[in-house]
Amino acid sequence: MKTVLALETSCDETAAAVVRDRTVLSNIVASQIDIHRRYGGVVPEVASRAHVENLGAVVEAALQEAEVTWGDIDGVASTCAPGLVGALMVGVTAGKTLAMLHDKPFLGIHHLEGHIYASYLSQPELQPPYLCLLVSGGHTSLIHVQDCGRYEMLGKTRDDAAGEAFDKVARLLELGYPGGPVIDKLAALGDRTAFKLPEGNISLPGGGIHPYDSSFSGLKTAVLRLVQSLKDDGVDPLPINDLCASFQETVAKGLTKRTMRCAQDYGLTTIAIGGGVAANSGLRQHLAAAAAATGLTVLFPPLKYCTDNAAMIGCAAADHLERGHQSGFQLGTRSRMDLAEVMTLYA
Repeated sequence: MKTVLALETSCDETAAAVVRDRTVLSNIVASQIDIHRRYGGVVPEVASRAHVENLGAVVEAALQEAEVTWGDIDGVASTCAPGLVGALMVGVTAGKTLAMLHDKPFLGIHHLEGHIYASYLSQPELQPPYLCLLVSGGHTSLIHVQDCGRYEMLGKTRDDAAGEAFDKVARLLELGYPGGPVIDKLAALGDRTAFKLPEGNISLPGGGIHPYDSSFSGLKTAVLRLVQSLKDDGVDPLPINDLCASFQETVAKGLTKRTMRCAQDYGLTTIAIGGGVAANSGLRQHLAAAAAATGLTVLFPPLKYCTDNAAMIGCAAADHLERGHQSGFQLGTRSRMDLAEVMTLYA
């Protein structure tokens, strides 16, 4: 069983973890939410500077909490793609430096593969093949997980990601940043049937609807027009709780419908959920109910592994290292990278 020190700096969380196979020995996260809240979203340069300031202390804390020495570490891993390039460079540079200093293998990890591996941290017996619904601030994807490093993208968003839509609607409703947690909280107090909103179906050139792809841009626009219409009608205060509940219900229903159909069409009986939006209570309720009705198994990682963290990166790295995969020190960072290209990261 390989033991890996992993770093995650793809966006606005400075994280380090020590993972042995699928067991988390430590998982330290320094959040930047309070820094970026004043701007209403992540500022890339600010995020990079915060990573530089925080990473040393976070790595030291991860090693101390895990009660390991460098002699116990088999490899060092860093998220290298996709993400904010400046932020990624901080983690990759630190990871390479630590690997060189301590004569350890270095592994660059694809951020989305990390989210896939988050499910293994709470379900170590999970084995491919299965379907992964990955929903975060930057990605909304349906992924056929075939093996370590082998993935087929079956569905994706054509515009905004689900988490991005939550943030934009929260900004529209003047609820602050990040939008997901506050909308989830207020939705519990509202009527989810109060307003009918579009699910964002994708039309096919030859007619019909794409069964697995999503769109959230139109939903965001529909909320904007609804708010404007309510204000024009003199509604004051706005029914914020009902707006949040109706929006969340629309997102959850659409994602659940596409996920269930995809799993059934491909004969996959297990669905693993990953990404920050996997923490959303409405989505969890809809998926759990649909899975129970269809006889499928749906797995949710603990909330601490839904948002960006280094434990999931370490879990992926440990599997790759066990299979003999290793990255060269010339490996760079990329803001975009198809999940199907994962194996190009290893020499």
